[in-house]
Amino acid sequence: MLAFIIGYVLLRRRVRHEPYAGGPDIPAWTVDDVGTLIYHAVGGVLLGGRLGYCLFYKPTFYFTHPLDLVKIWDGGMSFHGGVIGVIVALWWFARRHHRPFLTVSDLLVPVVPVGLGLGRIGNFINGELWGRPADPSLPWAMVFPQVDNTPRHPSQLYEFLLEGVLLFVLLALYDKRHPATGALSGAFLFGYGVFRFTAEHFREPDSYLGVLGLGLSMGQWLSLPMILAGAALWWWSRRRGLRRRLDPALASAHE
Repeated sequence: MLAFIIGYVLLRRRVRHEPYAGGPDIPAWTVDDVGTLIYHAVGGVLLGGRLGYCLFYKPTFYFTHPLDLVKIWDGGMSFHGGVIGVIVALWWFARRHHRPFLTVSDLLVPVVPVGLGLGRIGNFINGELWGRPADPSLPWAMVFPQVDNTPRHPSQLYEFLLEGVLLFVLLALYDKRHPATGALSGAFLFGYGVFRFTAEHFREPDSYLGVLGLGLSMGQWLSLPMILAGAALWWWSRRRGLRRRLDPALASAHE
């Protein structure tokens, strides 16, 4: 809840600046637009995150226990599923409000790391998604007593620093360079995928899945398509932006 409140405040500030402040042929974003966008994002996160967890992590169980799909109070949310849900929600928002999809996604993605970071703090407070065993001499190794007495990596804090703090700073710096439409969204997908893939080396794999093919966890396998898709979107957006700058006819077209 705190993440969505902070995201709403940050988005209200973002829409005051180009390219969201509007122009001769482009309607300006309003406070109501921001509220509606957050509403769609919340729905996408909850629905996509839940369905993603059920399909990616425990498909057999939920196929045989379909009524348990709604038991979100028992836990079970997938970030990668949430991403898919938000993409669908943003597409629906863009279609209904007649705005370019990539413009909508570029508006939202710089504030997403706030939610990711706070989510990892929540994981740490709850003592869930703990790390793998660590060298006892590691100064910040921690014992999670609900698991065992083994010193472990606080992988939740690693992800907070990578997916939350560092990704937020990098996207903010990149945004100041006014990248081509879609490039910021591509940078987010690529950056999150790389950071999540890295952090998974220190996170204990889910007990019911363990390590999968090539020694990778489910989180790492799900991050690989994000890395590839992000790199492809970033490259395509920059190339299209360059063509528009070189071709006056394309540059005058409304994205």
